Amino acid sequence: MFREARESRELIWRLFLRDFTARYKETVLGLAWAVIMPVIAVGSFIFLNRTGVLNVGEVEVPYPAYALLGLTIWQVFAGGLVSCSEAIMAGGSMVSKINFPKESLVIAAFGQALADMLVRLLLVIAVFAYYRLMPPLASLLFPLALIPIMLFTLGLGLGLSLLNALMRDVANIVTIATTFLLFLTPVLYAPPRSGAFALLSRYNPLAALVTGPRDLVLKGYLSDPGGFALAGVLAAVVFILSWRLFHLAETRIAERIGAR
Repeated sequence: MFREARESRELIWRLFLRDFTARYKETVLGLAWAVIMPVIAVGSFIFLNRTGVLNVGEVEVPYPAYALLGLTIWQVFAGGLVSCSEAIMAGGSMVSKINFPKESLVIAAFGQALADMLVRLLLVIAVFAYYRLMPPLASLLFPLALIPIMLFTLGLGLGLSLLNALMRDVANIVTIATTFLLFLTPVLYAPPRSGAFALLSRYNPLAALVTGPRDLVLKGYLSDPGGFALAGVLAAVVFILSWRLFHLAETRIAERIGAR
């Protein structure tokens, strides 16, 4: 598995470039869409908070900076999961007619989410500069803190891409589920300290995987290191098991797609 992934580096890069170019080729705004959507989401929450419809809680920095950073991390999961789940079917006839590691399609699709994240980080940096916020030195560990959520996303994406090849409505379910999970995870609001939402956040691995990297940038330390470590272990286990399952089933999935 690892040898095939290493030998497929060039193929993954070519697939990523193909998908990236096709994604923005016929759009007017191009990469700006990666910035427009989080701005609309954050603006909606600011409006709901100021009108009293929704209470986002107390945050230690200006809310736009807090929300944009959280949403940038969240979209690694949400955007990556949607792209990964559709990767096998988006491969078309090459899945059944060409012999190559099919996980290359999933990894290349996940690369789209990482590209969007880099664009959104430019917006986050601009907002931090506007509010004159200086991240602590520990923020240099931000890329490392993203590894668990990346592994978790890839693991789920590998499994869901197989299911989507069997049942085409899986992709629609993933889109709905990620939207629903956004409101159950402290991405655009402060982590609750009591009540049902606090209990839910404690058992929601995505809560730790999102708040961990954000804490490093805003506070310089992890507010819940134990929860982040457990979520990281879970992410690694999900990734390894899903990758193994994908590796064993990819040939049969390709045969099934070719038989349609």
